[in-house]
This record gives sequence, structure tokens and C-alpha cells, in this order.
Amino acid sequence: MIPAEFDYTAPASLDEALSALAGGGEDAKLLAGGHSLLPLMKMRLAAPSLLVDLRNVPGLRGLERDDGTWRVGAMTRHADLQNRNDLGVVAAAAASIADQQVRNRGTIGGSLAHGDPASDLPAVLLALEGSVTVRGNGGTREIPATELFQDYLTTAVGEDEILTEVRLPATDGWGHGYEKFTRRAEDWAMVGVCAMVKKAGDGSCEDVRIGLTNMGSTPLRARAAEAALRGQPLDAQHIAQAAEGTDPPGDLNASPDYKRHLARVLTRRALEQAAGS
Repeated sequence: MIPAEFDYTAPASLDEALSALAGGGEDAKLLAGGHSLLPLMKMRLAAPSLLVDLRNVPGLRGLERDDGTWRVGAMTRHADLQNRNDLGVVAAAAASIADQQVRNRGTIGGSLAHGDPASDLPAVLLALEGSVTVRGNGGTREIPATELFQDYLTTAVGEDEILTEVRLPATDGWGHGYEKFTRRAEDWAMVGVCAMVKKAGDGSCEDVRIGLTNMGSTPLRARAAEAALRGQPLDAQHIAQAAEGTDPPGDLNASPDYKRHLARVLTRRALEQAAGS
């Protein structure tokens, strides 16, 4: 389909982008990679009057490690993350997104700001206990992952704000696993699981984090599963027990029972992978 008519601007600075966004009012939208917004526009599910393209804004790309934290520019592409083994589960999740063409254009900031619970990176950010930095005309603020995702396609980023940076704690000493199930390789995940495990000296689970993709209206932490495994041996029995207890809603692709089954299987696989890495 053809989208509704709209105006377009590609500002050359962050201040210009903020001015254009404010001038466009509530019907103005930011354009990063475009892989979420443009399909909605073509289906007439979104009809912004103005697109503010961030492609020419300097300082929004790249990543660097700073005192135990990765600072990732919001316009950094999935393709720039997927081969960085030092990023751990972030690289694993980025490498699983759709196909290479999508990863060559899609951005981490665009994915997080869009807030789709079926996207891969929101659950990863939640499991990592990371945060995002946003800039508005009123200044800069940091939003922790626990406060970022509010509802389906709804985040704490204001309509007059631009997500500029993602902060990810380094995962030295953690094993990781990322598993998801899709109908086709390039589809959104029916269910996805991000698992991170830190082993104690005796081989037991010192700490664990589990993020769930497409198991609710926002990405989720599997707190009950984490509590069941923390301090326990990392054997098949305890990992299987930790994978129990999810309660997802059904959708067009799967019933609640089928998603619960997928969550149990994928959580077990992701934990086994994390415990062995």
C-alpha cells in the first residue's frame, strides 16, 4: 500500500531535529532505521504529517566502553552489534533479528523507542538492567529499562524527546544464551528468551537474569524463574524447574498454552547455553 501524504526533513544537528519535532506537533514522528514505522505507514496504521529523519545528525552512532558500561549511540545499526563478541547477549540477539538487510538498516535506538514487545532488544535491555538517555528541549534525562516500557508500543520517551544513547552494563563473568521461536526465519519472535548466568566458585548459580520477548504487552523479567535458580546447582533438574511458571496471553500466532510450552522449552535451552558458556 501507499502511505498517506507527509512532509519530510533531515536536520543536520540534534537541536535542529528537536526544533523540527516540536514544530511538527503530535503528528510528527522520528525516523531512524524505519523498519517498524514505514510498514505501519504503508498499511495506514500510522499517518504522521512530518517525518524527522535522524540520519544526518552527528554523534548518534558508534559504541565505546566506559568504566564497565557500554555506551551505544541510538543510531547504531544492528549489523554493527551482531559480530561484537565482547557485547555478549546483545550481539547474539542482534544477530538473530530478521535478515541481514534489516540488520543493515535497523537501529538499536529505534527498536527500543518503538517499544514492540516482540522485538529482540527490549527484553535484552531489561535483562541487562540497562538504561537509555533522551534529550528534549528541557534537557537530558536517563530512563532505566524498568521504567522505559509502559505498554504495547508505548514507552517513557516523550513526544518531544529523542533517544540519543543506550547504556549497557558490561557482562564480564556472565554466560549468556538467546533463544527464540519464529514461524519463518525473518519473522518476529512468537516467544524469545534472553538468559544470563553468573556461576559461583562451586559451580552453582550465583546470579541469573531472564528476559522474555512477546510474553505480554511489554518485555518481561522472569522473576520467579530467576528466584528458583539463584543459589541452586546448574543441573538439568534445577534448570527445568526454573523454566516453569509463565503466564502469557494468546495472540494471532499462538494460544496461551502453546506460548507457555514455548517459554518453558526456550528458557531451558537459553539457561543451558548460558550455564555452559
